[in-house]
Amino acid sequence: MSVLSGMRVVEGSAFVAVPLAGMTLAQMGAEVIRFDRIGGGLDAGRWPLAPNGQSLFWAGMNKGKKSIAVDMKSSEGRELITEIITAPGPDAGLFLTNLRVRGWMDYETLRRHREDLVMVTLTGDRHGRPQVDYTVNPALGVPHMTGPEDHADPVAHALPAWDLIAGNMCVSALLAAERHRLRGHGGQEVELALKDVAAATLGHLGMIADASLNAQDRGKAGNALYGAYGQDFLCADGRRVMVIGLTHRQWRGLIAGTGLSDAMAALEARLGVSLDLEGHRWRHRAAITEVLAPWFAARRVADFEADFNARGLTWSEFRTVREAMAQDPDLTTDNPMFAQVSHPGVGTFLTPRHPATFSAQATCHPGSAPVLGAHTEEILAEVLGLPGGSIGRLFDKGIVEGPAPHATQTAA
Repeated sequence: MSVLSGMRVVEGSAFVAVPLAGMTLAQMGAEVIRFDRIGGGLDAGRWPLAPNGQSLFWAGMNKGKKSIAVDMKSSEGRELITEIITAPGPDAGLFLTNLRVRGWMDYETLRRHREDLVMVTLTGDRHGRPQVDYTVNPALGVPHMTGPEDHADPVAHALPAWDLIAGNMCVSALLAAERHRLRGHGGQEVELALKDVAAATLGHLGMIADASLNAQDRGKAGNALYGAYGQDFLCADGRRVMVIGLTHRQWRGLIAGTGLSDAMAALEARLGVSLDLEGHRWRHRAAITEVLAPWFAARRVADFEADFNARGLTWSEFRTVREAMAQDPDLTTDNPMFAQVSHPGVGTFLTPRHPATFSAQATCHPGSAPVLGAHTEEILAEVLGLPGGSIGRLFDKGIVEGPAPHATQTAA
């Protein structure tokens, strides 16, 4: 049995954070039921897309879940969703959403059907306004710290960091509230906002204190590691590497690995500082880079790769995702986290399970994402206990829908 076997979570979601939360719980063994409107919700067709036009975002974010498609504009459809969320069972009554609807899909209304309901609600900001990573980041100043040193404009980036953090906070919040319920204290709503997640993280990292206590704004540093030494270098073969000298051990290892101890000692004498201190390495990073750059420019990666690895240096090569999949065994089935999984309607590709390994429980298979409505009939029968005739009537009336006939075919 997996660590969350027996737990049932219902998910009403879109975008990144809450789908990620539900997928994370599913990959730890929970039964996660995702409901969507007939035809698909907001992210049913989100990019990136497979060659056949199917959403790879959907395939990635919904691994291991069950899917039911419901006409949520109808009162009968809304009643079905309410019954699924509040269905009986000691390990049920757990609801994740960022699509709260007052008067129907909100805690005050749903708890009338199940008093010990645990509901985790993610909002955009604390005022209830919509936000996404691409609006939270500029609002809080991160793009002004991102990009090349001589680039005046703010720079966004491809990784939705706040969504990812918020998704995992939704997981921890749900598990904490469920533990509270297991101890006999009843259900509750937990509410958090994407912008608050980002703002709190800036505070944890010292960025708010920095802006409060220091006169100068933190500026852009390109690919340099803020506060210590880390820099990218172009090598003789045209490949680019990143080397890190954050800790004393990393710094000393880098200098020994490049054989530049004497040159760095001369630089320290000229500057009148010890580069063993992180802050001095940061302040004098340009001078350090002037010493190191010719060394890398004269060598191919193959010339130093084995030695750097043998010394345990902290470094890596810049790659595209495609290059990483071809060159890095950690992005292959050599890594037990990955398996080649066939995703219905999409194709077969390398798919990760949950990164954690629990010593006392089995590790879940990565799983595949369901096609929309794949489990509609199963959920109506097993969760709600509806007889076959009632289920058939719901299909006939268009209140629910199963998968399209072609949806279970795997793309070539």
